[in-house]
Amino acid sequence: MRTLTDETFAEAITGDAVLVEFTAAWCPPCRMIEPVLAELDAELESVSFAKIDTDAHPRTARDLGIMGMPTLQLYRGGELVAQLVGARPKAQLLKWLEPHLG
Repeated sequence: MRTLTDETFAEAITGDAVLVEFTAAWCPPCRMIEPVLAELDAELESVSFAKIDTDAHPRTARDLGIMGMPTLQLYRGGELVAQLVGARPKAQLLKWLEPHLG
């Protein structure tokens, strides 16, 4: 999983399918979802996974109106196509992703 910054975010989301986790070190649900996202990253070749620490890089989260964490955003070609707020089990994340991976 690639770690993004305010400076690298815009370029990173230009890929075919990029899932970005907005996270923070103090966030327990963020820590819970990390291993699930790592598993999905290893299993799904059609999606690139990235994360951005909202405390270390607040500009991007502020500009996008991120209010809760973890927030997962799925981008295709730089455009936001789906968003999910909160930690979910792997099966629910896969169900959420499936319609967007066509």
